[in-house]
Amino acid sequence: MNAGIFLLGLAYVLSQFFRAFLAVLSEILEQDIGATPDDLAFASGLWFLTFAACQIPIGAALDSIGPRRTAGWLLLVGGGGGAAIFALATTPIHISIAMSLIGVGCAPVLMASYYIFARVYPPAQFAVLASMMVGLGSMGNLVAAYPMAFAAETLGWRTSLWGLAGLSALVAFGTLVLVSDPEKSGDGRKGSLGELMRIRALWFIFPLMGVTYAISGAVRGLWIGPYLADVFGASTGAIGQASLLMGIAMVAGALAYGPADRLFPSRKWMIAGGTAITLFAGGWLILMPAQDMFLSVTLLCMIGFFGMTYPVIMAHGRSFLPPHLIGRGVTMLNLFSIGGVGVAQFASGRIYRASLPAETAAAPYVAVFLLFTIALAVGFAVYLFSRDQTE
Repeated sequence: MNAGIFLLGLAYVLSQFFRAFLAVLSEILEQDIGATPDDLAFASGLWFLTFAACQIPIGAALDSIGPRRTAGWLLLVGGGGGAAIFALATTPIHISIAMSLIGVGCAPVLMASYYIFARVYPPAQFAVLASMMVGLGSMGNLVAAYPMAFAAETLGWRTSLWGLAGLSALVAFGTLVLVSDPEKSGDGRKGSLGELMRIRALWFIFPLMGVTYAISGAVRGLWIGPYLADVFGASTGAIGQASLLMGIAMVAGALAYGPADRLFPSRKWMIAGGTAITLFAGGWLILMPAQDMFLSVTLLCMIGFFGMTYPVIMAHGRSFLPPHLIGRGVTMLNLFSIGGVGVAQFASGRIYRASLPAETAAAPYVAVFLLFTIALAVGFAVYLFSRDQTE
């Protein structure tokens, strides 16, 4: 790992942190500025949707000006600036504005590293490198759990966000200095979005990519906090610990899928198996949402581990991309993934609100989990018709 890849890894740690830290701040933000769970679902959804909306221009930028400037400048303005706005927030709308800007800043960092992996390293190594980056970057999920809860309780959430603004700026400047752009494609072809969308094999992968991360990303990023607090009366510290466990499961899952891609003869059916187990855990959580906190956290950890198919689905899609479409291709796949989480967060907030008042504390969360699980089942059904391909 050279210094440039290391900086992009740090930037991805920040990206994972920012998509997940609202869960442990839910109670504090409600007390301080009146941000309800559906307000935070809206803000979290904006993070994912602005992130997704940036993917198409970022894909073009990666293919034209390269990953160094694309990732560095957006992280500086979006990540650093958005965290500063968050630190100054006094109403829920300020949180939404800040999360939108942070989404822009985080949008290019993982794709910049994937672009380098796809252009510099052999195709057979892509899945392993992609899963390692996701796994190591998911350490941000861990910091966004109990350590963030501890920092918010001891230093205050505003001070913590000012620190994150400064850290984002430092990583951005390091990216601009240390990341090296790969050489341009030798065939001189520029490619286009239309050419990319004519690759039919991708259309059976896009739907699963659009929903596979929604259940783990949305639940870990937001709903785990309100769910455990309302149904089991969990404290901020307990929510932080549960979030940490689910985050660890997600890191372990991402790191496990990469080596497994080299061991299993079929990439498609390995992904299908992991998705089926995720659906099983989601269904069990729907049927037994309030029986026992230990059971619920265990099921959430199963979803976190087996649901981290993102890097190997990305590798499956990457296997159909010609060199001149790599930037646009990986960002389009990422658009479906992150956009799917954003849509799920918006929809989950509406479903949660529509379920109130409820007969039981668990009923609104059952509706939210049902949304995520049904969406995953639909994407899974389409994916079963995809063409298997392993480099």
